[in-house]
Amino acid sequence: MVSAGDFRNGVTFEMDGNVYQIIEFQHVKPGKGAAFVRAKIRNVIAGSVIERTFNPTEKFPAAYVERKEMEYSYQDGEIYYFMDSESYELVPINESDLSDNFRFVKENMVCKILSYKGNVFGVEPPTFVSLEVTKTDPGFKGDTATNATKPATLETGAEIKVPLFIDEGDMINVDTRTGEYMSRA
Repeated sequence: MVSAGDFRNGVTFEMDGNVYQIIEFQHVKPGKGAAFVRAKIRNVIAGSVIERTFNPTEKFPAAYVERKEMEYSYQDGEIYYFMDSESYELVPINESDLSDNFRFVKENMVCKILSYKGNVFGVEPPTFVSLEVTKTDPGFKGDTATNATKPATLETGAEIKVPLFIDEGDMINVDTRTGEYMSRA
């Protein structure tokens, strides 16, 4: 059991049939009245964020979210297959369970599969990936005074903004959390 008075960032617990993770918390002791805990919590499965106050003595069952590394194998329609590197078992995951940043993942990349009580609800791609630029306009030297960018299509089909000096065929590093260009690979 997790007590609201013991909340810390990253703690997961079960409440009202859903699994929540603490994003931010604050113990409040007003001059008048009882103390309480104000917390910003994220529904781990749905992704929604809510702010709520708790009595510090409230208790909730702890929830263990399993994160297992698996290798992305291939896609068949709306089903994506991931291979467990220990048992070589293929795990099918629906396209609806994939996050928006999955567009930066190519075959044979290792991702973290998130599950709760055996039900897969999400996929975390690697934080940084190196991908090849397959299509972009040529950049012209000296046509700007500031940090200018241009659109580029990567080998996975994702589109991002890159600096003008990046050309087709270049390998670049991308932060999958923000979808931004980091550096040349």
